[in-house]
Amino acid sequence: MGSSYTNNLLQKTAKGQICKASLTLSDRFTNPQVVQLAANSGYDALFIDLEHSTLSLNDASLLCMAGLGSGITPFVRVPYQCGDGFVQRVLDGGAMGVIFPHIHNKDDALSAVSICKYPPTGKRSMTGQLPYFRLQSTPVGVFTQENNSNASSVFVMIETRESIDNVDEIASVGGIDVLLIGSNDLSTELGVPAQFKSDEFQSAVEAVSRACKKHGKVFGLAGIYENEELHDWALNKLGAGFILVQQDSGILARAGKDCANAITLLTGR
Repeated sequence: MGSSYTNNLLQKTAKGQICKASLTLSDRFTNPQVVQLAANSGYDALFIDLEHSTLSLNDASLLCMAGLGSGITPFVRVPYQCGDGFVQRVLDGGAMGVIFPHIHNKDDALSAVSICKYPPTGKRSMTGQLPYFRLQSTPVGVFTQENNSNASSVFVMIETRESIDNVDEIASVGGIDVLLIGSNDLSTELGVPAQFKSDEFQSAVEAVSRACKKHGKVFGLAGIYENEELHDWALNKLGAGFILVQQDSGILARAGKDCANAITLLTGR
């Protein structure tokens, strides 16, 4: 039995391509039809946010299931220090990876891997049918191997000064797939909030890029939207392989404003 669903992150980055994550799905958009819109727009992955939203676990599961069916890989960001049980339920609900915010050191990174992987790699508890296997009964050996290798990507967010100080040790942890820059929190921690061209911020980002290259991890960027210069720097100069392209609310607000302004320009009123 092969993989039931493709992990676009692993497939794209293995080929040196970019995995583009869609809008940060929040409580503003809970209808699974928004997932089809993201897939139609050419995104590779969903970034479903349980850290900064009121989405429920059931909401997240519905969006994950829609992602699986649409060929767009669902990843879920969990709340900080939410507990192993919560993470396990996110994965059981259909997520193919978990995004852990505020990873400060190697121990944090080891804990993130441990709860996402089945033994012997980690300590995730066994369950019955999973969305990843289309709820079909699956031999235990296949069940654990496929989940550990393809359906439980681990993202650790680098967004504090302590994270930067420990970035090499964090990147050295086996089982981590992506070191993801949380640009707004990181720049604020460094004393340069939203100053993404500052030496302080860019030096920190470059340190993450170097650690990823050294340890064979994917370097990811989140929190900087619609900025061609900075995206070019991160993607083409630093080698980012995962990027959160825009937030749902940002896309709606910009498109809505553009449409209204177009009428104003035509009529002058």
